[in-house]
Amino acid sequence: QVQLVESGGGLAQPGGSLRLSCVASGFTFSSYAMSWARQAPGKGLEWVSGIYNDGSDTYYADSVKGRFTVSRDNAKNTLYLQMNSLKPEDTALYFCAKATMEVPVRVAKEYDYWGQGTQVTVSS
Repeated sequence: QVQLVESGGGLAQPGGSLRLSCVASGFTFSSYAMSWARQAPGKGLEWVSGIYNDGSDTYYADSVKGRFTVSRDNAKNTLYLQMNSLKPEDTALYFCAKATMEVPVRVAKEYDYWGQGTQVTVSS
């Protein structure tokens, strides 16, 4: 069955860095776009970043542009999110999600599998 397992979250200081990973199994990883989304306490889901199935293009939320970098290793079935210059407002539960297509659209109904999430807390 399809599984998405995130890791790499934790506590970071403002200005610090974390790298999230999402290991996928149970499907042909290289055929589907993937995205990262986050949900802060009391807030709705925010699309953070996404990447085409072949890694040829990406998108970023304005709130993370220039600080976060999404990448994927199709040989390792793994999605990454490098997060630099972290801010307290980046505190949230971060999810990876598998799209139903090659393009990482920012529409929840176009994602059929989600990981369990990894908590990121940015605080001094």
